[in-house]
Amino acid sequence: MIFPSTFVELGIFIFFLAAYGIFGTFLAQHYKIVFDSRIPWDAYFSFDNKAIVMTGGSFERHPLSWYFFNWIREFIFLFTNGKMGMEFRLFLVWISNFIVSLSIVQVYKYLKNIVQTPLFINLLLVLFFGLFSTCILLSFTPETYTYTLLLLTAFNYYSAVKLKNDGKISGLSLVLGSTVVGGLTVTNIVKIFIPVLFEKELFKSWKKFGFAALRVGISCVVFVLLYLNRINFKYENILSKSGEQYEKFSNVNSTPVWDMIYSYFFGGNILFPSFFIREKHNMQGFYYKALFMDVYTSAVPYIFIGLLLLLIFWSYFRNFKNKLVQILMISFAVDIAIHCVFRFGLHTSYIYGGHFVFVYPMILGWLFFIYRSQPKTLSFLACSIFIMTLYLGLNNFYRMTEFFDFVNRYY
Repeated sequence: MIFPSTFVELGIFIFFLAAYGIFGTFLAQHYKIVFDSRIPWDAYFSFDNKAIVMTGGSFERHPLSWYFFNWIREFIFLFTNGKMGMEFRLFLVWISNFIVSLSIVQVYKYLKNIVQTPLFINLLLVLFFGLFSTCILLSFTPETYTYTLLLLTAFNYYSAVKLKNDGKISGLSLVLGSTVVGGLTVTNIVKIFIPVLFEKELFKSWKKFGFAALRVGISCVVFVLLYLNRINFKYENILSKSGEQYEKFSNVNSTPVWDMIYSYFFGGNILFPSFFIREKHNMQGFYYKALFMDVYTSAVPYIFIGLLLLLIFWSYFRNFKNKLVQILMISFAVDIAIHCVFRFGLHTSYIYGGHFVFVYPMILGWLFFIYRSQPKTLSFLACSIFIMTLYLGLNNFYRMTEFFDFVNRYY
């Protein structure tokens, strides 16, 4: 289910592996931006590359990622003799590239096997998705979001296959999914349990409901025990640290809230805005330049994101009774609540795209599905996505030249 199983899927995988790999390889070979031992966080767009690779990040947000990145680091050290130079960066980049390219294959599988849209539409939507700023950035960034993107796309595809065949999500899958997905980012654990709510006749049979509750309960118990073991059962640290993190990342008022929601949460993970540079330090006397995204400064990006959201909600309301669409939108609503309602990390919400950007091409696929017998509407939708893909590609290519200029100057 995870790896390419047809020639088309293999072609998609190789295409993106090569496209992302060319830029990522050059970046890793000639520059230190991907991993610099002096810079723990924020070198570009608030990604915590060194902190994540070396420690897995903060335990209150990434409870089990310490183990995950220890394995990755030790695996790379087998080939670099424990050194963290150019070869180390190259491995980090290519592992990220492999994961993101595999995530794109998962989206294609979903469109082909679940939505069952035509090949041309599937390839168009996959190309559209592959040009998202999130996919481009994560293709060379060793971060939790990179792996979350694959895990969530794969689990969404797996659960859709099960539900489409009136099956149930197995208990082992729930335990594994909640452990790896919740272990990398704790708030994502709820997304593993959403598909269970849509199992056939769940609320019409006490037996089915009880068995589903048992599966979810066991998954939660396993996750909690692993989490507590990670922090030596000092559970009071979770509450204190979580409170500190919420205060730190939720009270930034430098930009109007509506613009942060529009430009960062809905826009920044798809269409690059312009960038600005700040001076940062590592709390040990070393100062360095860091790159951040700005809000949109012209009407065209606002219109682009507005049109995309219009298509998404058009698809949602036309497919309202489709349980697979409801799963995607409820999952998306979790992120909207966290970042837009509770404002956690809203000022840098463009980095959280790995948690939800895959929803866009999947939901758009369902829009094509609902109009499959209306050629004129299909043509209109296809032309719209094609034009948007063209603009997205040109804009993001131009912005990446600006990113490269920043790297060339400082790293």
